[in-house]
Amino acid sequence: MAETDQGWILTLSCADAIGITHAVTQVLVDFGGNVTEAQQYHDPDTGRFFMRIAFTVADPVGDTVHYHDQFNTVIDRFTMDFTLRRADREKRVLLFVSKFDHCLTDLLYRMRIGELRMDVRAIVSNHPREALNLTNFDDIPYHHLPVAADTKAKQEAKIAAIAEDAQAELVVLARYMQILSPELVGKLAHRCINIHHSFLPSFKGAKPYHKAYQRGVKMIGATAHFVTNDLDEGPIIAQDVEHVSHADVPGDLIRKGRNIEQRVLARAVELMLQDRVLVNGTKTVVFSK
Repeated sequence: MAETDQGWILTLSCADAIGITHAVTQVLVDFGGNVTEAQQYHDPDTGRFFMRIAFTVADPVGDTVHYHDQFNTVIDRFTMDFTLRRADREKRVLLFVSKFDHCLTDLLYRMRIGELRMDVRAIVSNHPREALNLTNFDDIPYHHLPVAADTKAKQEAKIAAIAEDAQAELVVLARYMQILSPELVGKLAHRCINIHHSFLPSFKGAKPYHKAYQRGVKMIGATAHFVTNDLDEGPIIAQDVEHVSHADVPGDLIRKGRNIEQRVLARAVELMLQDRVLVNGTKTVVFSK
C-alpha cells in the first residue's frame, strides 16, 4: 500500500566527484520527486561531499524502501553513505540521566508541546525515579540501573539490551554522569550524544564550572557532542555561551549554566531528529534551517 505523502528526507556523504548532485536529482525527477529543501557542502580538507534533501512525491507509489531502492545505482556509483526516511516518522529515542534532571525535563516538556517530535521509548538512570522530577510522564518506561565499579559490565549489558529492544535511533545523555565503556560506545556509535557543561575544548571532564571559576573566565558555555571513546572530544553538534563576571562564584556559574545546557541540548536533539547532522571525521556538518 502506498503511503500518504508527507515527505522524505535523504542524506548522503561520499568522496566528492563531478555529477553527484545531478545524479541524485535525476533520480528524484524520474519518480516524480519535488525538492522542498536542499543543502550541500564540500569539505576542502577531506575532499568529501555532504548533502541533505527534503522532498515530496506528487503521486506516491511506494514506501520508503521502494524509494530508497531507486537510488541504489547512484549509491553504488559514488560509494555513498546514504539514508532515507519518512519526514513524518518520529525517531525512536532513549534518554539517560543521573541526579540533575533539568535537561531531561526540558526535553520531555518540549516533546509534550510538540516542539520536539520524537518517540521516547524509555528513560534510563543510575538513580531511582522518585529522585527525579518526572510528573506527567508516568507513561514512559523507566529503568533504574545502579552502577558501581564491579557491576558496570552487567549494567551496560542491560543498557545495550534496552537500546536493542527499543530499536533506538538516538540515545541522549541528558546529564548522565557516567563514562561509557568502549564496548557500549561502539554499539551506539554515531547515534549517542551528550551535553557537556562547558564550552569545549575548555574544561573537559568533571566539575567544569569550578575549573572555569578558578580560571576566572568571563564566559561559560555548554557543548552537545557525539559520544566517543575520547572523553568529551566527540564531534561537536551545537554550542552556546553566556557572559559571567568576577563576582560569580561556582554556584552562580552552575545556576546560569543550566539554561545554556538546556537550550544547547534541545537544539542538538532537534537537529538530530531532523537528520541535519552528518559526521565528518572529528567534526560535523550541520545543515541548519
